[in-house]
Amino acid sequence: MAYDLEEQEQLDELKAWWKTYGKTIGNALLALLIVYAGYQGWHYYQAKQSVEASTEYQALQVIDEKDVKEIQAKSAILMDKYSATPYAGRAALLAAKANYQAKDIKSAKAQLDWAIKNAKETSVTAIAGLQLANILAEEKDFTGALKLLESPHDAGFDGLYADLKGDVLVALGKNAEAKAAYEHALTKLDAQGRYRILTQQKLEALG
Repeated sequence: MAYDLEEQEQLDELKAWWKTYGKTIGNALLALLIVYAGYQGWHYYQAKQSVEASTEYQALQVIDEKDVKEIQAKSAILMDKYSATPYAGRAALLAAKANYQAKDIKSAKAQLDWAIKNAKETSVTAIAGLQLANILAEEKDFTGALKLLESPHDAGFDGLYADLKGDVLVALGKNAEAKAAYEHALTKLDAQGRYRILTQQKLEALG
C-alpha cells in the first residue's frame, strides 16, 4: 500500500517518537499492570483471610467455656495468623474471659493488652481497656487503672469508663472527684439502662 509524502512523514515521525519513548512507555505500562495485579492479589488475600478467620472464630465460639486450653489454642491461631482481621481482637476478649474465670489473671491481662494494641474494631479496644482497668483496680493498681480509663477510647463507652473511674477514685478516697466522674457517667449512660441506676446509687451513697 502506497503512502503519499505527508503520510510517510507522519509515519517516520511516529517511528522516531516510538524509538525514543517506546521503551519508557512499555515499562510504565508494565509497572501499572504489576501494581494492578498486586492490588487485586492483595484484595483476594484479604478476602481469603477474612473468610478463614470467620470460620476459625465460629469454631472458637462453640467451645465449652471451661475448656480453657482449647480456647487458648484457637484464639492464639486467630491472634497470630489472622491479626489483620476483626476476629483476632474478638478472640482475644474471649480468651481473656476464659482465663480470668480460670484464675489465670496474668494471661487474661496479656490478652486484653494485646486487644488494646491490635484490635481492628474500636468497640473491642474499648471493651478490652475497660476490662483490663477493672482487673488492675482489683489488684489495687489504681494508677494503672486510671491511666487506662483516661486514655482515648470509643465514645460509645464514655459512660462505663467514667463509672469505673468513679469506683477507682472512691477506692483512693477522692470522693469529690469520684462524684464528678459519676455525674459525668450519668450524662453518657442509657437513661433506661441498669448501669445508670447503679451509678446513680453510687453517687447518692457519696452524699
